[in-house]
Amino acid sequence: MFPIHRNRRLRINDSIRSLVRETVLTPNDFMFPMFIAEGTNVEVRIPSMPGIFRRSIDLTVKEVKELWSLGIKAVNIYVKVDDSLKDNAGVESWNPDGLMQRAIKAIKDAVPGMIVMPDVALDPYSIYGHDGIIKNGDIANDETVDALVKMAVSHAVAGADFVAPSDMMDGRVIRLREGLDSAGFQDVGIMSYAAKYASSFYGPFRDALDSAPKQGGETAPKDKKTYQMDYANRIEAIREALHDVEEGADIVMVKPGIAYLDIVREVKNAVNVPVSVYQVSGEYAMVKAAAERGWLDHDKIMLEQLYCIKRAGADIISTYFAKEAAILLNL
Repeated sequence: MFPIHRNRRLRINDSIRSLVRETVLTPNDFMFPMFIAEGTNVEVRIPSMPGIFRRSIDLTVKEVKELWSLGIKAVNIYVKVDDSLKDNAGVESWNPDGLMQRAIKAIKDAVPGMIVMPDVALDPYSIYGHDGIIKNGDIANDETVDALVKMAVSHAVAGADFVAPSDMMDGRVIRLREGLDSAGFQDVGIMSYAAKYASSFYGPFRDALDSAPKQGGETAPKDKKTYQMDYANRIEAIREALHDVEEGADIVMVKPGIAYLDIVREVKNAVNVPVSVYQVSGEYAMVKAAAERGWLDHDKIMLEQLYCIKRAGADIISTYFAKEAAILLNL
């Protein structure tokens, strides 16, 4: 009689393992984050993120066409803003002829089917590198939200399919929904960064956009902990996600990814909208660095992490590995 259940029968070869596999990963699961710069034929390597570049709009469009050919159907875009255009109010962020607005239009003109989700936050436009307007030494929540609404509407005018507020201001989702609707963009969706933690995994990203907090002391907070979440907290993430859904978010995001899979599962269990996960720059950089030293098998670790994020409950994975993973999955 012993043993009646031999679970290894379902692991005996690759064919049966594939047949009973619970989690399936395809290029349809990926969104690719892209960094955009001014100029023409510009491609700047980001040293802390091997294989990732800051590109001008013309080269970004070329890359988007390749992504589309691989089956990747969404991009999350960020811009590197010239210092001369930065201020405390983020006025450049809603310039109809700004870099972000021109990039959105160029991508949609070139690949109409590509889902474009521009970042909505003030840090690339801020002289202080913060996601909001500084007032009396702190982030002015409601004034920041007013600026974000202008920014989001300008993205919609340019052709964005979704806006992606990453700022973590209170109440911004409902205000964005109201602002988009009143401007006639009822069909433009909102992917909110609902549970975005104050993480040390963001370092390479801030290198890419020069968006790290610039000043501390009385001028501005020295870090982003007054608006991004404490990584010691779990229940707070569920509350944030539920609030964003109540306010009209179509998709909610958990950020970072692999170190926060418990949060991904908690949020997935709590909400009735798709869940996105951002496998952030530091997570990407660690795999690249370890693989370069021969300590890990790059492709195996890359796919394992992506499968684990999907298994935890992610419907969409925003990852710098998207292109490399899609190439492997298409073999």
